[in-house]
Amino acid sequence: MSEKGKIVSVNVSEKVGTIKKPVGSARIDGRGVVGDAHAGPWLRQVSLLSSESIRKFAQTIGRDIAFGEFAENITTGGIDLSACRLLDHIEAGGALLEVTQIGKKCHGGECAIFRAVGKCVMPKEGIFCRVVRPGKIAEGDSVRLVPKKWRFVVVTASDRCFEGLAEDESGPVAASRLEQFLESKGLAGEVVRSLSDDSPERLRAELEKAAENGADAVFITGGTGIGPRDNTPEAISSFCEKLLPGVMDAVRLRAAEKNPNALLSRATAGVRAEMLVFGIPGSPRAVRDYLDTIEKVLLHAAWMAHGLDAH
Repeated sequence: MSEKGKIVSVNVSEKVGTIKKPVGSARIDGRGVVGDAHAGPWLRQVSLLSSESIRKFAQTIGRDIAFGEFAENITTGGIDLSACRLLDHIEAGGALLEVTQIGKKCHGGECAIFRAVGKCVMPKEGIFCRVVRPGKIAEGDSVRLVPKKWRFVVVTASDRCFEGLAEDESGPVAASRLEQFLESKGLAGEVVRSLSDDSPERLRAELEKAAENGADAVFITGGTGIGPRDNTPEAISSFCEKLLPGVMDAVRLRAAEKNPNALLSRATAGVRAEMLVFGIPGSPRAVRDYLDTIEKVLLHAAWMAHGLDAH
């Protein structure tokens, strides 16, 4: 299977917990499939399941299963839905959807299939989406997976590097680590770098530019100390809507066990809209230490910033 297939059935039900019936075609508006009980102002507006999964499950339980019996809105064919990641897009007919959940808890007695056979495939293989662009869907329409392209920005804050008086050592380390992170997670994306002096105005301008260009996260290296030109925390605090002290506190406390001076770091993290911002010390070693911890929560933080409940 590939990242492209077709819609083999469009299914609708008027009540939650009941089998959906094929309707041939339907319109998706900002709330989901028009006329479907699961449409509404939430994250699981449209559900998808592959016909291949349905056939495999039917063979397991020894009976035929009709499209819509798993309460999926769109039954697909020929596309590998297992390749979906959170925040990927799916083009279905004239609509554009964003993946918000993969699998779900089966509610047992409220699930028609579970009541009938004691099992359900949706908890592991169902794909749930919110609507990005409304449109019409119909049997035979194409369906295509569009993987999210992540964008990370690394900004080196240093008067001397900005003026060409010193070599940027921390920026390349951060960029390399983030590229490795994307590769290890199997995610598409890019890491871009830039230089800034230590003025809060220029750092704030770098953050504004990153936001305009759709960055998912910005990593500013340097300027987190207590010197007269250390302004990274102030720039981040004035830019962000919420601060995330826990991540940086964890690294500071761990580093202070070996070097008490680590407690003087003012490394700062925050979020504005859907963009994460991290201000970390400028030494290559500190960059590695901070990214060791940041990488553990980076995707989850990004999902939360997009409003997803990925617990």
